[in-house]
Amino acid sequence: MPQAAPMSDSIHTQFRHFLAIPDNAPLGPEPRSNRLTLSDLNGKLDTLFKTAKLSPASQQLVRSLVLLWHDHLDASHEISQSIENADGSLVHAIMHRREPDYWNSKYWWRRVGNHPAFPAIANRVEQLLKSNGDMALQKKLLTGGKWDQFAFVDECEAAASISDERTKLLREIQRAETEAILGYFLTQ
Repeated sequence: MPQAAPMSDSIHTQFRHFLAIPDNAPLGPEPRSNRLTLSDLNGKLDTLFKTAKLSPASQQLVRSLVLLWHDHLDASHEISQSIENADGSLVHAIMHRREPDYWNSKYWWRRVGNHPAFPAIANRVEQLLKSNGDMALQKKLLTGGKWDQFAFVDECEAAASISDERTKLLREIQRAETEAILGYFLTQ
């Protein structure tokens, strides 16, 4: 993907505000009551894209990721499946994990390969799990200190039928993953 001109901190902060919903996204497809509507999101993104120095490809990736965070899985899917590179596959994999279609999510994760956003995800998840004291989950998700996206799919699948502290922690990890990916997309 071509490098875009540097983005101001103010614009970067405005994009991060799209993830500032108080509730973390669910692991599954159920929509939250406090999400922004699809038309509101698209309007706000369109306005922000006019001032941001993002390539058209990066704009589509950011749009797909933000729509997914706001529980608009179908709209996100339509965009991500048309982006035929590792970045598009990454958002596509997360969308299928939330759908839930775990096997298909892993298929798309295999297409992602070793993504450049993984070190940032690993760093955020490691900090989160250290502060939470869940060393067992840290050992599962950070194999050799590297983000294990397949292990996270497995953890989400195992938690799908329950609602407990582990599910809340997995939702926090999903937020950390989304924040790291957004940060990566905004620098491309």
